[in-house]
Amino acid sequence: MTSTPRFQRLAFFTRLLDAAPPAERYRLAAEQIAHAESQGYDAAWVAQHHFHEHEGGLPSPFVFLGHLAGRTSRIRLGTGIITLPLELPVRVAEDAIVLDLISGGRLELGVGNGGNPTAFAGFELDGEHRGDLFTRNLARLRGALKGEPIPGGDTLYPQKPDLVERIWQATFSVSGGTRAGMAGDGLMLSRTQPRPAETPHATLAERQDPIIDAYLAALPPGRAPRIVGSRSVFVAETRAEALRLADLGLRTAVRRFIARGHRVPGDTLADLIKAFDVHVGTPAEVIASLRADKTLARVTDLAVQVHSIDPPHPWILRSIELVAQEVAPAFGWPPTLPKASPGGQEGIDFRTTTTQRSTSPAAIA
Repeated sequence: MTSTPRFQRLAFFTRLLDAAPPAERYRLAAEQIAHAESQGYDAAWVAQHHFHEHEGGLPSPFVFLGHLAGRTSRIRLGTGIITLPLELPVRVAEDAIVLDLISGGRLELGVGNGGNPTAFAGFELDGEHRGDLFTRNLARLRGALKGEPIPGGDTLYPQKPDLVERIWQATFSVSGGTRAGMAGDGLMLSRTQPRPAETPHATLAERQDPIIDAYLAALPPGRAPRIVGSRSVFVAETRAEALRLADLGLRTAVRRFIARGHRVPGDTLADLIKAFDVHVGTPAEVIASLRADKTLARVTDLAVQVHSIDPPHPWILRSIELVAQEVAPAFGWPPTLPKASPGGQEGIDFRTTTTQRSTSPAAIA
C-alpha cells in the first residue's frame, strides 16, 4: 500500500480557453485566478500560445500578468510557458523584471522550447532548430538577468538578479530533465505528454518518472528540487454533473484532434478520460484518482487545470473551490489564509465566504 502523496504548494493553471471572445476570455481568466487567490492557492500559471485559438488564448502573458499584478496581492504569477525560441531573450528579461517589480516579487519565470511548428513559420524561424534556439536564448536570458553585459556592452536597467533563482524549464524529455537539473532550475511537467510508440499504454507516471530521475540526479549538491506537476482536474458536486460536462468537453477536444490528423484510442467516455489523463468526479473520486498518480508523490507543486474538459465559467469557479476545500487538504496541503487585520480581527475563512456560496453553479444557472 502506497502512502498518500504530499505537495507543498497548490497552483491554478489556465490556457485561457473559455468559450468566449478574446476580451471576455481575459476577463474570465482573471476572475478565476483572483478566485483561486481567495481560496488560498499559492500560484497561478498562464500559458503562451500564438495563432491557434483552440490551443490557447494568450500570446502576450507578461501583459496579462501585469493586469493580474494589480488585481491580486499574494498569489504568485507564473508563465507556463514563454516559448523562448520565438522571443528575443533580452526583451523577455526586461519584461520579466518590470513584471516582478510591479507585482512585489511574485513572478515565476517558466520557459520552454515551444509547441506548434506552424508558430515558428509565423516568426520566420525553422522549427527544426527549436532545441538550439532554446539553448542559446536561455543562456542569453540567464546572463541578462544576472546583470552580465549584453551584445553592445550595455546591461539591463532595472536589474533583478534574483529572478534567475525563479526560472523553470518545461520538458517532455529525459535530456530536458537533466538540463533543468544541471542549471538548478525548476522542472515543469505537463498534464499529459506523448506516448512512445514502443510503450503506447504507459501511464503518465511511467512517462514522467524518468524525467524526474534525471532532474534529481543532475541537481547541484544542496540545491532543493522544484517540481511542478500539472494535472487535468475537474471537480463537481455530483458524479453525474462531472461526467456530463466531461463528456461534452472531451468529445469537442476529440473532434479537434481528429481534424488535425490525430487519432484518439477508444470512443467511450472512460476511454477519453484515460486518453486525456483527466481526473474528474466528486471530491472523493478525484482524491482517489490523484492518489493513484504515482508521480505526484515526487512533485513539490501541484497545478490543476480544467483542460480539456473546459466547462463553463461557473463550474470552473466551483471546481477551484472544491479542490482547495476538499481535494488538496487530503494531500497535506495547507491553504494560505488571509492575514489578520492590523486591528487584530482574523481574516475571513475562505471556506465560508460569500463568494464561495455565490459561485455554486446551481445558484447561478
